[in-house]
Amino acid sequence: MKRPFASFEELEEFFSSLASPGIRPGLERIARLLERLGHPEKMFPAVHIVGTNGKGSTAAFSERILRESGYSTALYTSPHLESPAERLLIDGNPLTVEEWSECAFEVEEAMRGDPALVGDPPTFFEVVTATAFVLCARRRIDIAVVEAGLGGRLDATNLLGDVRLTLITSISMDHMEFLGDTLEAIATEKFAVMRRGVPAIFSGTPPVRVAQFRSTALALGALPGVLTELYLCESLLNTQKSLSYTYRALAGRRLLFGEECGSAFASHDICIHLETTLHGVYQVENSALAVSGALLLAPRFPRITLESIRKGVAAARWPGRFETIDDAPPLILDGGHNPGGVEKLVDSLSLLYPGKRIGVVYGCMKDKAYTECLGLLRKVCSKLYCVPVPGNPRAASPELLARTACDAGWRAEAVLHFSDPLEALHAARLSEEVVVCCGSLYLIGYVKTRFPFSGKEERR
Repeated sequence: MKRPFASFEELEEFFSSLASPGIRPGLERIARLLERLGHPEKMFPAVHIVGTNGKGSTAAFSERILRESGYSTALYTSPHLESPAERLLIDGNPLTVEEWSECAFEVEEAMRGDPALVGDPPTFFEVVTATAFVLCARRRIDIAVVEAGLGGRLDATNLLGDVRLTLITSISMDHMEFLGDTLEAIATEKFAVMRRGVPAIFSGTPPVRVAQFRSTALALGALPGVLTELYLCESLLNTQKSLSYTYRALAGRRLLFGEECGSAFASHDICIHLETTLHGVYQVENSALAVSGALLLAPRFPRITLESIRKGVAAARWPGRFETIDDAPPLILDGGHNPGGVEKLVDSLSLLYPGKRIGVVYGCMKDKAYTECLGLLRKVCSKLYCVPVPGNPRAASPELLARTACDAGWRAEAVLHFSDPLEALHAARLSEEVVVCCGSLYLIGYVKTRFPFSGKEERR
């Protein structure tokens, strides 16, 4: 028996040593590996969550509702912010490195015993996903909530063998080199995960893709629902600490919650007052999508009640998404890294901090649509602090970002660049009323692992 790894960092290096480099969409490698492992992906029911923005938050809401309903859960997400252990939580808790190591060695043995996998190894994400599925099967969970990676149709998670529900969050331009360079092409990849006879709910964002969602669902034999036709958001209150609203189901819910489904909710109105500490305004859509999914799961998971839904939304946590980690001045971390995500961030900032002097510390990957993102940030932010994403060779240089910002309409005197993100944050907190750090989840993770920063800045 091999000795377990001493840390998750060592485990991550081991996964990298097994995997082929880069991103290589396709299901042949992961399918072959899962077959050699005895098909763990078929040993537990799952909620499959795909989309461009909001997947992680929707997954966090969904998992916590199921957990508050008394079910044993797994939550599989990516990427991690601080530790690889975050990628798989069982009943809300990370597993030990020893347990991960045991299953990683099992995956290694399956790969080493197959010449095809030796010659064409799975990618890092595929190896980690296979290991996570083995862990879920071994733990005998009641249900897993699984977030897709960058794609849909060719994503490793699409091999889940017992999907009970598909949730599709908002869709926007991202990963165009793999998914296509139009919104229609990207949506095609996302919608393709729907399954015959399995309910699927699309957030309805953007509305122009709703017709494509319906036609794809019809072709695949899925049972479609559009979130914007299923509920009303009433009495919305968004503060710097929390977000609350009333979820009121519309008559269209009969498409999903009718008597033919045997739902306990079919015979009466559904009205739930919800409150969450995930307070970006975009969390209304994400939480409502999770709530609609939970109502849809209730016939097969009868411990789901309106009260467990309310408790689950209130208790859900998802770091790095409009997360305020300090108050003097407010320091907000947000993982928005594409135009759709940044637009939602801008909407939240304008609602919560009208008239405030907002500085944005921005770093991103050079293959992202940063020109458009910088243009969006200019609507609410008064000063830009361009930074690198430390340790990431894909990162855009601060100098490139600064030049691009000026071309996008920023005033030259409002654009600064720094070689150290922490130095930029220090400078921003000395002069701005609100500071937001965004552009890359890797940057957010870098900042979170170093907070609280050394020393306490003095306000000017």
